[in-house]
Parts: sequence; structure tokens; C-alpha cells
Amino acid sequence: MSKRNVFLAVLAVTAALLSAACGGAPASGGGSGQVSEEAQVFASLTGDPARGKAGFDSTCVSCHGPDATGIVGLGKDLTTSEWTRSQADAELILFLTKGRPASDALNTTGVDMPPRGGNPALKDQDLADIVAYVRSLQK
Repeated sequence: MSKRNVFLAVLAVTAALLSAACGGAPASGGGSGQVSEEAQVFASLTGDPARGKAGFDSTCVSCHGPDATGIVGLGKDLTTSEWTRSQADAELILFLTKGRPASDALNTTGVDMPPRGGNPALKDQDLADIVAYVRSLQK
């Protein structure tokens, strides 16, 4: 094996080890554990479901319903959503900060999901609490 091939092999192993060390576990709660670089800023937040219920009731209930099972034509059922379940908490918080316009091809309701649920007063910790509450409802 040439010196170049040994160097490339060592480089590949080093890159794999660094990637594994940084890829890590979910921020908390469910999800795939894969947290994008953009969502890393939220990875240290831990939500409180009791506080999250209050935030959900004041902001999210108008589209997702009082029991988070969704309102036809407005918001998805969050209790059975595979997409929601598959996201790490930090990714869900990032999603909530951005929302999803009706024009987005991934938006299947045809209704805007506004950033922070349309409530700009919600802080990042409030969003983490709402995510914890939604996790507590998932079936």
C-alpha cells in the first residue's frame, strides 16, 4: 500500500470518527437524532410539557385543535404524525421558528404554517415547551 493510500485511509477513518462524534443523539424526546447544523442552536433546550400545553392552547389550537388531532383544511394531526415523530426536538423547534408557506411543495394542507405559529412573542424556550407537550400526546 502506498503512502498516499495509507494517508487517504487514515483520513477517511478520522472523518468517520469525527462525524460519528458530532452526529449524536436527539436533543431530547423522540426523533431520528439527526440534528442539522442550523438546528444545533436549539439542541440544548429542554422543554416542559406543562408549560408547553399553555403555549399550545394559546397559539396552536386554532389549527391543530384542542387535542392536537388537527382541524381538516387547517392543521395536521400532531398525535399521529410520522413526520413529527421522526424529527429531533431541535429540528422541530427550527421548523416552528420558520413555519412553512402554503407554496412549499411539502405543505399538504395548502394553508400557511406561520413562523412561531403566528405568535412572534413565543421565545425559543416556549417552542421547546410546545414540542415537549406535543411529544407527550403522540400515539
